[in-house]
Amino acid sequence: MHLQCDTSHPQLKRTVSGESRGSSGSKGSNVSSASSNRTLLFGEIPSPASSIADDLKTYRSTSSICNLVMSTSPAFQRFWMTESTRESFLGHCAAEELSSLRLVCHDFGARAAPFLFEDLTITFNSRSFTKPARIRALDKIGKHVKTVTFHMPHSNQTFLPPLIDAMTGGEKAFHYEPQLQNNPKVPRYGTWDMTELLLQQYPSLFHAATNVPSFVRAFSAMPGLQHLKVSCPGQEPFYHYRRDIVDYALISLRIAIERAPLKELNTLSFLPIHAAGLLYMQPGIGFGATPTGTRRWSQINKLAIHMESVSNERSTQTDHLRMLHSYLRFFAPHVRRLLFRWRDTRGPSPFSLDHEPCMQGSAASARETDGNGHHLKSLKFPQLKYMELENAIMDSSQISRFIHRHRRVLAEFNFEDVHLRTGTWDEALAPLSRIAGNDDWRRKQEEFMDVPIVFSPVDEEPRILGPLLEEHVERPRGMTLSRWLSKSKSSASAKRAKEQFWGSSEHMKKFLRASLSPWR
Repeated sequence: MHLQCDTSHPQLKRTVSGESRGSSGSKGSNVSSASSNRTLLFGEIPSPASSIADDLKTYRSTSSICNLVMSTSPAFQRFWMTESTRESFLGHCAAEELSSLRLVCHDFGARAAPFLFEDLTITFNSRSFTKPARIRALDKIGKHVKTVTFHMPHSNQTFLPPLIDAMTGGEKAFHYEPQLQNNPKVPRYGTWDMTELLLQQYPSLFHAATNVPSFVRAFSAMPGLQHLKVSCPGQEPFYHYRRDIVDYALISLRIAIERAPLKELNTLSFLPIHAAGLLYMQPGIGFGATPTGTRRWSQINKLAIHMESVSNERSTQTDHLRMLHSYLRFFAPHVRRLLFRWRDTRGPSPFSLDHEPCMQGSAASARETDGNGHHLKSLKFPQLKYMELENAIMDSSQISRFIHRHRRVLAEFNFEDVHLRTGTWDEALAPLSRIAGNDDWRRKQEEFMDVPIVFSPVDEEPRILGPLLEEHVERPRGMTLSRWLSKSKSSASAKRAKEQFWGSSEHMKKFLRASLSPWR
């Protein structure tokens, strides 16, 4: 975790007497007795002697403004002391510019800090939450943090080998129970023998991941947290059933979220997470979970999940799909914006697993249950306003059933790169005709065509997170070119529109030459 903060606290001395004092903020500068009645810090701009009385009066009248920078420009003072213009300016500054701006003076640092530390990325290591300097820095900037990205990729360092008994040479089983307090008189891992064995054979990263009090301490320093992003990429398919250090860190993270005073938390994103990771983030039934812990997760009304594709093996696939169903079942009553994406290969629809062939083909399909022991039923989201499903394969009947069940609440849905096993899209979207009473929606839907030119790369996360973070998304009302030319206006206006766009052959040559020139 990389945190930036000021460790120095220079003292500002102000006097009203007319004694002459030298400036400690600049070398070799002779300051007159009229303008040297205060000690300058690094980077301040001294004001002329004639404005000292006015500046002191302004400083006393506006106690919320630390008047360390005394600019000779009244326009700059009005700009900086007007909240709307100042906030707009700081909101468009890059992180590097905000870091430099904080070095100018105390007031600049105080104003720029909320924008600089609004987003915090934590790449977890063995000293992320235990190094004293980092914790002190987090105490200073934690009140500004709105979004936290907890990044911990799977690697060779997170792999955990089997525990070997030093006396017998055999493998020893380890049953983990989180410890919520660091008590030196109580063994950290159940027994003293197991604690000593783990300290000898497992790396320091494992012990940092199981240090639950350090997680609680860190997240308690960020009371204004609104969006939690969890990123755990890189798990190999043959490790789906083997717990590693990342899983222990997820357990500690879940407990910390439940116990920290995060009353403003409302958005949760997994970008991405492995198939079994949701088991350790499961509210209510996870390791160290308490009945009161579900209260914190009930605040989540925006949920985005990028999940690694599950194994094609039947037993493994059904187990992971039950975990996913159980996880979504908890958030279904209160989620308003939901986005789900399968990474790599396509997967089934997580919203209708009760109609998936892989879940119905077992001998005990009638008694098929999820991780909580509930029967697998189609999920219903009574408050869902926006839904997006990407890179999935499903039947047209599943889409039709989902739209019909949420016809009274769902305002917008998007099936991106979804392939149909059976049926057609007309059958899948048939409920729209019954809801509207006609087929006008067919004529208004967008048309798509393959374009062989790619103008710029687009990151996958901003595209799928954009609708998630905005409560009310305004979609462009304009249609594609072919639809615009075929709008039901007069035939004369449509003809003129085509002529204006296409023009002559020379016009088209110039148009194509301008489009293709950057790629030569």
